[in-house]
Amino acid sequence: MLGPVILAASRSDKMRRFVSAAPGTKQVVARFIAGEGVDQVVPIVADAADKGLEVTLDVVGEDITTVEQSHAARDAYLELIERLKDLGLGTKAEMSVKLSMFGQALDGGHELALANVRPVVEAAAAIGTTVTLDAEDHTTLDSMFAIHDELRKDFPQTGCVIQSYLFRTEDDARRLAANGSRVRIVKGAYKEPAEVAYQDKAEIDKAYVRIMRILMEGDGYPMIGSHDPRLISIAQELARRAGRKLDEYEFQMLYGIRSDEHLRLAAEGHRMRVYTAYGTDWYGYFMRRLAEKPANLLFFGRSILTKG
Repeated sequence: MLGPVILAASRSDKMRRFVSAAPGTKQVVARFIAGEGVDQVVPIVADAADKGLEVTLDVVGEDITTVEQSHAARDAYLELIERLKDLGLGTKAEMSVKLSMFGQALDGGHELALANVRPVVEAAAAIGTTVTLDAEDHTTLDSMFAIHDELRKDFPQTGCVIQSYLFRTEDDARRLAANGSRVRIVKGAYKEPAEVAYQDKAEIDKAYVRIMRILMEGDGYPMIGSHDPRLISIAQELARRAGRKLDEYEFQMLYGIRSDEHLRLAAEGHRMRVYTAYGTDWYGYFMRRLAEKPANLLFFGRSILTKG
């Protein structure tokens, strides 16, 4: 039951300071975070392309407190897109954005986030790629879906993320599948109350399978965000039953986790996209990765002990 404790810690400034100062942190963070700036992440995109992989790039950061910070987040993505354009890598990388980083939680945040994300979506489309709106905690989702719907009027390739641990997600999946949306399904990585989300892993997995079936049988483009071998196998079978070709869905996994599996799926002809995060504000993202899998926490603990 460590996961909920770690997720709570992801919002603690005191824990942020402690983890950031721990002697083993830098080593472990490097496992999940590709670097601090564009110069470090662009070679990773090129290397992935050479290996038959695609990527989705996330400039980490959330819970911003000023309009100026939201504009800085927008500009960071625009800088990334410009670099990808200059190197001819636009079609190999899409962008993942958290609307909280674009000002969603500020006064007038819905309109601010939409105004900030639109130029990023426009710039991405201009170099032959797209943007996926990441899901955050359940209180933000109605705004996220509304922004997604608005962006798809001009940029129908804009994607979004749904989370199998939320009770609402099967209904969301049916609507998105009928609309032909690009949809990434994940289990979910935020601390959610029992009133809105499954708490039991088995129930979350069952919901994940039900939602995959909805997406595979629908008119959209499913993106299977999972490292679970059983769920990956089920996804392949559901795709086969739905008559989908290998380029009509894709798998997504995190940078630094199961890298051999990335290559295996790509070698089999699957579209395989690596979720690659970078930037200096890594704490919230890093803590959710620890919460998702106990082995990650053990790895972190060993690093602190051996470096202390």
